[in-house]
Amino acid sequence: METGTDLSETMYDLSTVLEFDALESVRPGTSLLIAGPAMSGKEAIAFDVLKEGARDGEGAVVVTTNDQAASVVDEFRTDVPELGESQLGVVDCRGDGMDGDESGAFVHHVSSPGDLTGIGIGITKALEGLHKGGRDRGRLALVSLSTMLTYTDKKTVFKLCHILSSRLDSAGYVGVFTIDSGAHDDQTLQVIKQAFDGLVEIREDDGAREARVMGLSAEPSDWQSL
Repeated sequence: METGTDLSETMYDLSTVLEFDALESVRPGTSLLIAGPAMSGKEAIAFDVLKEGARDGEGAVVVTTNDQAASVVDEFRTDVPELGESQLGVVDCRGDGMDGDESGAFVHHVSSPGDLTGIGIGITKALEGLHKGGRDRGRLALVSLSTMLTYTDKKTVFKLCHILSSRLDSAGYVGVFTIDSGAHDDQTLQVIKQAFDGLVEIREDDGAREARVMGLSAEPSDWQSL
């Protein structure tokens, strides 16, 4: 008689959002960087990854540096009508508001996108709240690292990403982080990329968007249209 958990049941399938073979079986604890130019849709992709999981009952944690927590909660409740209580946590880095529940979602406010310690504490609290609510599987999105990099240096942001990768691993969640590839020099991008298990790279070619996945398999995927 076989014992243990089927490995395929513990993996995350992110290919429902981005149709790449490398994203069909993503190990819990994996952190992915979505890099692309401004207005390339990377933030929408990150949110779609979380919404797909939420539709299956998974927990969702959003770290937002631009949008209000209330806007994030409203968007999730609109796009995922079945969203339950204690299923969504939002870390709002815009520097205003009070912590607490908002429309059934846990909300933690941080003084600024440069308060990386506060962001880490907010994420930890959100993950703990979701686990207490029975969400043993889930996904985290941080939008965006570029905003953080306007407040602090690349080594500090790298350290945060590395710490969050360990927390995702402990929680059994997966994480997607976005960065504006056109806003930083190559050295900064190379430093940040080293903190992640894989990379989803987006480019624009003659007005069309293309993407590829690197780091999750032996070879990078081919470019394909989005």
